[in-house]
Amino acid sequence: MTKGRVTLKDLARDLGLAPSTISRALSDHPAISEATKKTVKDRAEELGFTPNSIAASFRSKKTRSIGVIVPRIDVHFHSRVISGIEEFSYKSGYHVTIFQSHDSYKREKEIVKILQTKMVEGVIICLAMESRIFDHLKRLNNLKVPQVFYDRTPENFLTNKVNIDDYESSYTATEHLIDVGCRRIFHIAGNQSTGIFRKRLEGYKAALADNGMMFRDDFILTTKNLSYEEGADCARRLLQLPDLPDGIFCANDYTAVSIIQAFNKAGIKIPEQVAIAGFSNYPISRIIEPSLTTVNDRAFQMGEAAAKLLIRQIEEDDADIIDYQTITLKTELIVRESTKRI
Repeated sequence: MTKGRVTLKDLARDLGLAPSTISRALSDHPAISEATKKTVKDRAEELGFTPNSIAASFRSKKTRSIGVIVPRIDVHFHSRVISGIEEFSYKSGYHVTIFQSHDSYKREKEIVKILQTKMVEGVIICLAMESRIFDHLKRLNNLKVPQVFYDRTPENFLTNKVNIDDYESSYTATEHLIDVGCRRIFHIAGNQSTGIFRKRLEGYKAALADNGMMFRDDFILTTKNLSYEEGADCARRLLQLPDLPDGIFCANDYTAVSIIQAFNKAGIKIPEQVAIAGFSNYPISRIIEPSLTTVNDRAFQMGEAAAKLLIRQIEEDDADIIDYQTITLKTELIVRESTKRI
């Protein structure tokens, strides 16, 4: 062993392993066995090896960094997705930098411009609510910066996507309301400029049609952001109707929870008079009284899948050959007290 600072090559030579194997073992890459990781780490500690990450980055032109653009980190869905991304990325030897677009197209463009400086090796993105034009994202493709989109994904260019089947999930939730006896079912809809909320509306309408029930435009209350406050406003409007709905399917849990609270205060019995279903399985759906029937959108698993797909693309030997994939995760309807009619 040479005197002075022990290098990665010195450690590889000492153990009879390839330098790439040493590097991956030290960064806990899942492709390396636990036994090899332990051997490498123990020997590195014995020899006093410390990785020179800055020098490694310059030599390999690799930052082992991933950029993630989310609309808002204070939304539980996105925080769970980020947790899934970070969990898989950390195990694979990558670190993650989070950016918030705050649902602003302008802000999203500015973030992408920063990422074009090659400070990251790949990008995971959930589109801002305002985004309609995607030239800034296509530019990343032209620069061969790998991208994976989750949840809100672009519809007019090829790219990697991870999502759920919003249409099928909404169909299942609406049909559940029909199965428990609801016949006057309203829908609290999300912003119809966004694909996932259009699909949730379409799934609701299809479930009604397939069960011989008429769709009515006045049974749809459309919101801008599906906020708690918008849900409370929808509840006030519903309580003013001469005939209450006997079922409500909400496009997220925030609006569903605010409606449950307003109806409870007004003395409306849930689920006896009105059965309510939400979407996303936020923590509050378990503690609200009555607890909320909702769709588990598998946010953490969505983050894991997005990170796995991106890192695989980053590490592909031939960067000129890109096999774009769409991964659709299976959801489940979690039936709780808000729809359990005896």
